[in-house]
Amino acid sequence: MPADPITLIIGEEELLAERAIGEVVASARVDDPDTEVTEITGLESGRLAELTSPSLFGGGKVLVLRSAQDLGKDLTAELLKYAKDPAPDVALVAVHHGGAKGKALVDGLTKAGARKVTCPKVTKMGERIDFVRAEIRRHGGKISADGARNLLDAVGNDLRELAGACSQLVADTGGKIDDAAVARYYRGRAEVSGFTVADKAIEGQLADALEQLRWALATGVAPVLIVSALAQGVRGLAKVGGAPRGARGASLAKDLGMPPWKIDRVQRQLRGWSGDGVAQALRTVAAADEQVKGGAADAAYALEKAVSEIVAARGR
Repeated sequence: MPADPITLIIGEEELLAERAIGEVVASARVDDPDTEVTEITGLESGRLAELTSPSLFGGGKVLVLRSAQDLGKDLTAELLKYAKDPAPDVALVAVHHGGAKGKALVDGLTKAGARKVTCPKVTKMGERIDFVRAEIRRHGGKISADGARNLLDAVGNDLRELAGACSQLVADTGGKIDDAAVARYYRGRAEVSGFTVADKAIEGQLADALEQLRWALATGVAPVLIVSALAQGVRGLAKVGGAPRGARGASLAKDLGMPPWKIDRVQRQLRGWSGDGVAQALRTVAAADEQVKGGAADAAYALEKAVSEIVAARGR
């Protein structure tokens, strides 16, 4: 009999659910490489007994029952009866989307001792950052929270694409992934390039900011996008720095129109900045914006000057 005769997978996150199914199959095939895998959606009366009956040729089975929440009352009762005395050499995987529908099945399988795997939809920024960092660790690498945010900016929120990007980054970098590595790998993505320049400048890292700026320009990122990122970064300092003392959490996020994770990041960046310094930086990005839109003969020089002045404004 398999180690887990019954596995209950609950949740809407398809990537995580597919992985959980894959783990059951892989575990079964450790003992029996010829384990048969059968996937079905829905059941007919008596079909479960047929599917879980011993094979004429012997060997194990993995039966994956998808959309288990859609089983009616009679079929749910049939499945729960089976769960009390599961067939030997059969690993049953019931995939339930979550929610109230089919709750009797979830409760019954849980009571019967099914192994439960939860795969909730990953919707919040913090959850996506955690996913990226865990995915990088899964492949033997390491990435900072800021690096994970930059990867999200570059790739988007689709977990399958993120998982593929994490795997590729670890393979290409040897495992230690910083902001520059993300930017290099996703060259041509203006969002990463511009905001990396802005973050480095705001944090006072002049050499890194100039390096990222030159790289962004060399790979074709438009100067107007870079100055836009600089402006957003400095305006973020002004908004968060000007918030009422004691304001925090969801109310602060709502007042500023910024997600909590971004407020936390800007609050860290504010260390070393004064009100006069932020005001000077705002004037700098306003001048740079005018220059890259036609006011200067050399947009690259104007951007380098702006980056240097922003770094200098920090600490004033």
